[in-house]
Amino acid sequence: MSGPVTVAVIDYGAANMVSIARALDAVGARVTVAEDASGLAGADALVVPGVGAAPPAMAHLAERGLSQPIVDWGRSGRPILGICLGYQILFERSDEGDAATLGLLPGRTVALSGAPTLPHIGWNSVEQVRPHALFEGVPAGTYFYFVHSYAPVPADEADVIARTTHGRPFVSAATHGSLYGLQFHPEKSSDAGLRVLVNFVGLVEACRAGRAA
Repeated sequence: MSGPVTVAVIDYGAANMVSIARALDAVGARVTVAEDASGLAGADALVVPGVGAAPPAMAHLAERGLSQPIVDWGRSGRPILGICLGYQILFERSDEGDAATLGLLPGRTVALSGAPTLPHIGWNSVEQVRPHALFEGVPAGTYFYFVHSYAPVPADEADVIARTTHGRPFVSAATHGSLYGLQFHPEKSSDAGLRVLVNFVGLVEACRAGRAA
């Protein structure tokens, strides 16, 4: 299959849809919006963005019939990128309202510990703990834009690819197979954020080629 990859951005009433769609378009992806399960048809990857809280987000996903299709998608090995709240709900549970979340990654989302201010808003450095294609071409310690009060604690340390410190260190990027999660907002992070999205699109292209083969 040739041509640009198609990325379905999940619309569940808790997302910054316009900016992430524009950013993905800027890096060469064909963007569609999925308001229900039918919107996943023909996509090569999903993006689960998010601005809001875990309990209403999960309720909206259930109401729109998207929860199980997203889980099935991730378990099939097809790429998903979770951003901010969308990253947090890839895990099993959140301390925010003790919400059960999607369970694609083992671990729990917890409140930031020892934070000097909450929410954590603004630019902060992302320190890579191991090389990963998602951060190819991104210098160590690059600053990205954050808005959050919670962050996941992956059960498997091998899933951690970057940490950021706000009072105490938290996991700002994680990945397992074709699942990718970013606590920061790449769509609000200038050229560095676009580079991460370029890398994600490249990973999607490679996955598409492998599935076709």
